[in-house]
Amino acid sequence: MSASSSGIVAGLTAAALATVGYLAHDAAEALPPGMGRSAQAGAAPAPGTTKAPPVRQDPTALPPDSGKGARVVYSLRGDRVWLVAGDEAVSRTFEVEPSAVDPAPGTYSVTSRSNAVTGSDGVPVEHVVRFASVDGVVIGFSAAVHESAAPAPAPDPKVRTGGIRESRADGDAMWTFATIGRRVVVVR
Repeated sequence: MSASSSGIVAGLTAAALATVGYLAHDAAEALPPGMGRSAQAGAAPAPGTTKAPPVRQDPTALPPDSGKGARVVYSLRGDRVWLVAGDEAVSRTFEVEPSAVDPAPGTYSVTSRSNAVTGSDGVPVEHVVRFASVDGVVIGFSAAVHESAAPAPAPDPKVRTGGIRESRADGDAMWTFATIGRRVVVVR
């Protein structure tokens, strides 16, 4: 009886494997082109098809969810600022040198301004526009004043300062745009 039982088990196993093989083949035939075993990593696309280019965000594009209305938008990750008019038109965007202390993402207002001062790192700055404070460090935008043709010095990362440095031309634009009470939206 054991010989006949093992024969039945062998027969059932063979039938099951044949069924699974048939179903796998049938499923592979139903796959859309480019999927399955024929689509290998690094393989060229099938004739007549094109590989979609990678989607890249424009680094100068205004970040989504950055508010509405006239405002300054500051991206912590992008080290970039946008000056946005009330009609949602971006009047200017530019890169900045971040401060050693970052404000938390959120909405702030310009609280004070100074035409010319010496920064907490000892560098003369102009067009200071302050909008936040973190653990006693005042955060604001400013442009370093320097006489040479070399780029403005970046803030010393070892000193806890809140000066977000911009070029003098960008500082002029910020000074004109960011008056007391103007909203400043900080995004990641």
